[in-house]
Amino acid sequence: MKAKLKDKIWTKVLYVISGFVILLLFALIIYILFKGVGFFKPSFLFGNAKYGESGGGIGPQLFNSFYMLVVALIISVPLGVGAGIYLAEYTRKGIILNIIRLCIETMSSLPSIVVGLFGLLVFVSMTNWGFTLLSGALAISVLNLPALTRVSENAIREASKPVKEASLGLGATRWQTISKVVLPSAIPEILTGIILASGRIFGEAAALLYTAGMSAPRLNFAADNLASSTSPFSLFRPAETLAVYIWKLNSEGMVPDAAQIANKASAVLVIMVLLFNLLARILGKKIYESYTGKK
Repeated sequence: MKAKLKDKIWTKVLYVISGFVILLLFALIIYILFKGVGFFKPSFLFGNAKYGESGGGIGPQLFNSFYMLVVALIISVPLGVGAGIYLAEYTRKGIILNIIRLCIETMSSLPSIVVGLFGLLVFVSMTNWGFTLLSGALAISVLNLPALTRVSENAIREASKPVKEASLGLGATRWQTISKVVLPSAIPEILTGIILASGRIFGEAAALLYTAGMSAPRLNFAADNLASSTSPFSLFRPAETLAVYIWKLNSEGMVPDAAQIANKASAVLVIMVLLFNLLARILGKKIYESYTGKK
């Protein structure tokens, strides 16, 4: 009876703690959305702020955030998934594996501001690129690689347990087994990790302050030259993202309604991060059901 009573008490305590966390999250979201009323207006989402003038928008910063997201994923996803395949299928227990895991754990614990300073020294100064979108994407990739590697390794290892030996027993090579059997089974978990990493990329600011810069040149979407500084698709131009812009508004206040714009931009940022998390859950579940035949 004492054991059952203790179990009920601690179960209720855990429910209370979980409820408090959920309530705190909802209160934070409601407060941010309340402070940023009007963030969904097209004039704000696609407008452009002018120095010293009120009523600006976040169009260039929003585009830079999505473009930074795409470029960073193109760099980090192949490396992260490839490293996960190597750790799950090709490595053996020993000193080399221990060194790799130590490096991954060390990289995952690095503060983003430290990664930003590393990016400033390597991707900005040593390459002579200056503050560019590519420098920011590379710095963000350094931040995301440990998490993507761990997610991919765990997903591949768990997916390979029931099917790996059967595939090899039928005469398939190791690479055929990985590419045709194991990876498709692990895609839902890997995709979930990628989408969650996308939310971090979209909301990152500290690492981008020192790599992508804090200026947003006026973008000319009609430009044909990708190397032009005014081309929106150029990788070698400064790219002020939405999170960096929020920090800049609160620290410099270069427009009369800086606080209002920052509140609205924060609401947009929170909504986008929530959508990334919801999309990870929904899409991962759908893909899992399509592979397992469940409905």
